[in-house]
Amino acid sequence: MTKEELKTKLTELVPTATFDEAGEWLNVLIDAKDWLPMAKALRNYFDLQFDYLFNVTAVDWKTYLSVVYHLRSTKLEHVVVVKAKIADRNNPEIETVSNIWRTAELHEREAFDLMGVKFLHHPDLRRLFLTDDWVGYPLRKDYEDPLNMIKL
Repeated sequence: MTKEELKTKLTELVPTATFDEAGEWLNVLIDAKDWLPMAKALRNYFDLQFDYLFNVTAVDWKTYLSVVYHLRSTKLEHVVVVKAKIADRNNPEIETVSNIWRTAELHEREAFDLMGVKFLHHPDLRRLFLTDDWVGYPLRKDYEDPLNMIKL
């Protein structure tokens, strides 16, 4: 499926979505509240069949956070990148998709641990790398580490 065909199908699913075609794959920009219904459609919609989630990460833009999902259809051989904007960086929340793609479970725990994104209804949302008493989120731009003097 071409990028134009994907854009048409995705616009039907989320009319408010915008697109960025700068990279190798089509980037879909959405609001976090639109993510769960879109994810279900991406997985189940016959013309899309995104059956493999191969990456989840979070990005700190200083004024907001975004969660980035890389999806592939192993049957139809197309890829899309979905970027969900979370406006409230003080309480970043988005619905989990671990019940749609099992690979999301660990990726979401990593984003929670290092960026502080809370994945609502996640079956096991807890720290993955850092200790339970760790304060702050080391991959955020406002994180300060006095021991190593890291400041972004």
